[in-house]
Amino acid sequence: MAILPVVIVKCATYENGVRRDDDVPLGEACAATAEKDTFAWVGVFEPTAEEFDSIAREFNLHELAVEDAVNAHQRPKAELYGDTLFVVVKTAHYVDSEEVIQLGELMVFVNPKFIITVRHGDGGLSRVRREFEHHPELMRRGPGMVLYAILDHVVDDYEIAAQGVDVDIQQVERQVFAGDGANPAERIYKLEREVLDFYGAVAPLALAVDEICREEAECVPTDLHEYFRDVRDHLRRVEARIAAFRELLGSALHANLTQVSLRQNEDMRKISAWVAILAVPTGVAGIYGMNFDHMPELGWRFGYPAVLLLILAICSYLYWRFKRAGWL
Repeated sequence: MAILPVVIVKCATYENGVRRDDDVPLGEACAATAEKDTFAWVGVFEPTAEEFDSIAREFNLHELAVEDAVNAHQRPKAELYGDTLFVVVKTAHYVDSEEVIQLGELMVFVNPKFIITVRHGDGGLSRVRREFEHHPELMRRGPGMVLYAILDHVVDDYEIAAQGVDVDIQQVERQVFAGDGANPAERIYKLEREVLDFYGAVAPLALAVDEICREEAECVPTDLHEYFRDVRDHLRRVEARIAAFRELLGSALHANLTQVSLRQNEDMRKISAWVAILAVPTGVAGIYGMNFDHMPELGWRFGYPAVLLLILAICSYLYWRFKRAGWL
């Protein structure tokens, strides 16, 4: 087995859809592309400009596409540079324990004779490679078919992430209407931010897939366009689902704020009612605490218990009235 640079995850050549050997040196893979019915698939992980330079020179990649591939943080897109198609894709993985969508980035150079994948963050393609290597009839159709498999894999992960978000939104809705006094506003805002980032990954990719079909690049023959249209349809479905998530979260936030306001009003009514009730003994005690000589019933033997009974009667009446009005 050839020793590959750390930045190159996989480097293999395929002849008539069948993998020739295990990992091969980069120069050998590039040379093999000159042979008939043979293409190379190079997988790269988070390269620096210096590390990717040798790959760019071997396969004659356009400098603008190379700059985007190295720097990452690109918007999903599809651009044609000569006979090489450059595609940027956002990968998504939902972490349920943290309720976050981890977005990675995948840049793909597609040429009739090679495909180069540059990955930043999560979103490995080992499963795609293994599955396709077991179907040489598909691999025989070249790098364009591999690009379809990569996009289909990414969109499948979108649907899994969307399902995770859906479950959490259902939990938030139940929490909002549980009536236990909890305030899930922070959780709702956090989910809204994740959904917004998710939408920013999905919506532009649908346009990029349309662009792939319009470009009519040699690496993506016309007979493969139906596969890419299928990917686009799945993307539209996920996009519509994410848009629904945004509406649900907005409604949940509005309902939560309404309930918080109602609870605050209810608390204010209770506080006001108790203040009114407690004002009676406070007022009476304040009057009799002024130490005047001529006060009502000061000389009466039953004056003290009579005042207490009066306070109790007034307070009981006020409590009854507030209770009947729903303030207590």
